[in-house]
Amino acid sequence: MQQIAIEANKISKVYRLYGKPSDRFREAVNPKKRRSTDHAALKDVDLTIYKGETVGIIGTNGSGKSTLLKIITGVLSQTSGQIRVDGRISALLELGAGFNMEYNGIENIYLNGTMMGFSKKEIDDRLQDILDFADIGEYVYQPCKTYSSGMFVRLAFAVAINIDPEILIVDEALSVGDVFFQAKCYHKFEEFKAQGKTILFVSHDLTSIAKYCDRVVLLNKGVKLREGGPKEIIDAYKQVLVGQYTEAPADEADGEEKKEALDSSINPELLEYGDGRATINDYYITDKNGLKTTAIIKGEPFTIHFTVDFAADITGPIFAFTVKNIKGTEITGTNTMYEKAFLEPVKAGESKTVTFTQDMNLQGGEYLLSFGCTGYEKDDFVVYHRLYDVINLTVISDKDTVGFYDMNSVIEVK
Repeated sequence: MQQIAIEANKISKVYRLYGKPSDRFREAVNPKKRRSTDHAALKDVDLTIYKGETVGIIGTNGSGKSTLLKIITGVLSQTSGQIRVDGRISALLELGAGFNMEYNGIENIYLNGTMMGFSKKEIDDRLQDILDFADIGEYVYQPCKTYSSGMFVRLAFAVAINIDPEILIVDEALSVGDVFFQAKCYHKFEEFKAQGKTILFVSHDLTSIAKYCDRVVLLNKGVKLREGGPKEIIDAYKQVLVGQYTEAPADEADGEEKKEALDSSINPELLEYGDGRATINDYYITDKNGLKTTAIIKGEPFTIHFTVDFAADITGPIFAFTVKNIKGTEITGTNTMYEKAFLEPVKAGESKTVTFTQDMNLQGGEYLLSFGCTGYEKDDFVVYHRLYDVINLTVISDKDTVGFYDMNSVIEVK
């Protein structure tokens, strides 16, 4: 039976909002006359995280992600509900939390270590590891108020991960580090996972969420919408971003018609959404000889085809495809706007056939192909139709290199 590291039961957090500062005082003097309105940052959120899991929390700004983490770590108190935590937590919630900006780096290391319950000797034993990981040189002896944001997060993260936590909680802090520091941090994540530690991870970097998380929780406006595997929840989050998330099942009759028209390479449970002004149809892949297939030999050219039918006038539709691995990480993709290939209006009743031709340079394996027809109307991004993970694409290879794709290096040794 799995052991529970964190359990949240019906957690709610309500803030009182006042129109002006004096209203707070007037309400305190006369509580019977409300001068405030309630804002629910979290509404009856349930969450269970098991020991050894890496769990991501995603959602738009204002969805309650940071509030939930602060309640779990004890920085905030919930308005209602219960929290149970089993294990020593180290949290990196936001830049500056737990640091005295007048102190230098060394002093803040000891301050934070003491706050986490370590003795001076225990901090002494970990000091060199912290300094090596932070790698900010002599700046560690300067007041933290003189640090750049990058230097600050290096030190804060180095402290957080080198005090041997059982539960590590990170909230977007890595986004300010440079790419080399981020790589070092993610390597540490891998070490923690291998050691069976629990990680709770909030980030807008969906690639990292897909790569490192065993499970993902989606919050929106203080409510937990869904939780599940990274690919499934990331796709739902993208629907939330364009205001088209729904839990209602697709029309069963329409679904049956689609299944009859598709072969085994087409996903019968594909995710689709859009405002209905365009519909993507007749999608398939051809090889270098023009034959329909879902298996492409690495190094050879191939073409992606789909047709879009328009039910309304659209000033500038954008046609796109994306390739993901089976874990849901977006590997590559492009669209007609990036390629400056089609920047024209279309009329209601028109159809456009779109083809993307390129060489297959991905490593051998299984991938999922998604399609989209989107656009911009004034400053708003609009989804006319999207089909996620619609075709299974197999890459056949007798030579795989490191990473997702092959750079096709030409090597000389003299």
